[in-house]
Amino acid sequence: MEKKAVRVAYGEALVKLGEKNDKVVVLDADLAAATMTNGFKKAFPDRFVDCGIAEANMVDMAAGMSTMGLTPFCSTFAVFAGRNYDMIRNGVCYPNFNVKFGFSHAGITLGEDGGSHQAIEDIALMRVLPNMTVFVPSDANECYQCVEAAAEINGPVYIRTARLPSPVYDPRPFTVGKGNVIRDGKDVVLFTCGIMLEHCLEAAELLKEQGIDAAVVSFHTLKPFDEELTRSYAEKCGKVFTVEEHSIIGGLGDAVASALCGMKLDRFEKIGINDVFGQSGKPAALLEEYGLTGKQIAQRVLG
Repeated sequence: MEKKAVRVAYGEALVKLGEKNDKVVVLDADLAAATMTNGFKKAFPDRFVDCGIAEANMVDMAAGMSTMGLTPFCSTFAVFAGRNYDMIRNGVCYPNFNVKFGFSHAGITLGEDGGSHQAIEDIALMRVLPNMTVFVPSDANECYQCVEAAAEINGPVYIRTARLPSPVYDPRPFTVGKGNVIRDGKDVVLFTCGIMLEHCLEAAELLKEQGIDAAVVSFHTLKPFDEELTRSYAEKCGKVFTVEEHSIIGGLGDAVASALCGMKLDRFEKIGINDVFGQSGKPAALLEEYGLTGKQIAQRVLG
């Protein structure tokens, strides 16, 4: 199966969007080669601004551009969401300005850069902000769809992308705020987002060998959240697991928990980063260290 990093798809999507819409501008914080916005820079140099290592200023500049009818996309590492959070909150979300944030290198699969650069809290930070839409694409095709959708939304949007190449699946139906059933099942449901989809599908195959029919439901949108689909599959399966490359606090697990509040379930568990920071290591080794491989997910279900 073809593999492509979601951040690469983000850069490609910006170029395609720029070709169709001359109001699209891109700002980066001295990381264009890593966030993959350098393609847009090459194609449209007059619509690209390298703000240097000044993330807060980048957001304020984008806010100003949005008031002039432009559609700015700001890009940097997801861990720097905290560095410019005040500007995102008060400069963009509070006045509901039309600014997009494409933040990359999220989660522990960033790898050797270590805990200081592995964003495990960014979804929580963005979900709590009024007016903010939050996208977490699972593969390249879904990232293309997220970027297109972001440009159509009149307001702030956060797009979380990963560094690590991941499988590219056939394009799926895309509606903002709606999840996708990737694999149907009746015994247990794995709710997931982002590149953890690959590992949930692997877990489902391993569970099948044990006679367990596991459903896999992926959410490209964490805000607004598809509570209807969540409740439907929780009721159908009874046993619910959430799987994310993010802290179990404030991310997908909490979105699902809120949706299922009051329901009687046989089992509910959140699988993710257990309120600790990341560490330096190879991505595959880190996934194993934090219990996020397909085999480990299956073991949690069987435990």
